[in-house]
Amino acid sequence: MHRTLPLPQWKGSAVAVGPPDTRAGAWAGAPSSIWTEDGIYLAYRVRLPVGEGRGIANVIAHSTDGVAFTTVAEVGKDRFDAESLERPALVRTPEGRWRLYVSAATPGTKHWRVELLEADDPAGLPHAPARTVLAGDESTGVKDPVLLRTADGTWHLWASCHPLESWDEADRMSTWYATSPDGVAWRWQGVALAGRAGRWDARGVRVSSVLADGDTLLAAYDGRATAAENWEERTGVARGGRAGDGRFTPLVAAEREPLSSPHPPGGLRYLSVVALPGGGHRVYYEATRADGAHELRTEYLTPAVSHLD
Repeated sequence: MHRTLPLPQWKGSAVAVGPPDTRAGAWAGAPSSIWTEDGIYLAYRVRLPVGEGRGIANVIAHSTDGVAFTTVAEVGKDRFDAESLERPALVRTPEGRWRLYVSAATPGTKHWRVELLEADDPAGLPHAPARTVLAGDESTGVKDPVLLRTADGTWHLWASCHPLESWDEADRMSTWYATSPDGVAWRWQGVALAGRAGRWDARGVRVSSVLADGDTLLAAYDGRATAAENWEERTGVARGGRAGDGRFTPLVAAEREPLSSPHPPGGLRYLSVVALPGGGHRVYYEATRADGAHELRTEYLTPAVSHLD
């Protein structure tokens, strides 16, 4: 029997990080999480409403229990001369180095690019020199990378790409796939996942987490049907082929209603999955609260309840 990714149940979840205030448009979320020998490290985005700063910072935090986090470092948007920051990707290399891939918005445009910081430890990331690793171009914005390194040493990346030919249509998105020998120089391989006409994910899709299950890749992804659902995406599930292919197809289970917050308009997005040594998983995700703000929530899922088949 094939498995899918560990998926949030909502019941039993806890708030890991609250938003900076209680207004709609104030968010803590877009998490990227990894397990190490001394606990879980979490990178996430802090955002204020449009007109008041938008994505003001990426924060790196540490926890021994996966729920209560202590801030280790913070990187502000001014570090990149950016109008806003979106989802970071936190990675530890086989050599023990730490990397933060930062999604930065070019001021006065709908363009996004990805910058890389690298240091010996998480606390050193804000002081590391930045280098652009996914530049995008005048027709495409690139952000929200998800990374996976396979046993053969190949780095795999899935990023959200936005067409920029029309200002009003720039919210549309698909996920593109790239490979690299070192996680720095990337070669695009094509579209990995696109929206489906007439479905809940028609307007755009964004891969948010990728795990390998033997030779199969499994992905969680954010989707929305219309431009009005921007910022309130919901979560679906997709399956890929071998890691060298990188493309995904939504699962039959994804034809059901996607995962959503119980609070309208139901945003539940940016699912990040951590496999734990005991066989269970801890998941992190951004979700809409009753007051319209977004918070970063977490759940521990035992192997018995971790998977929707």
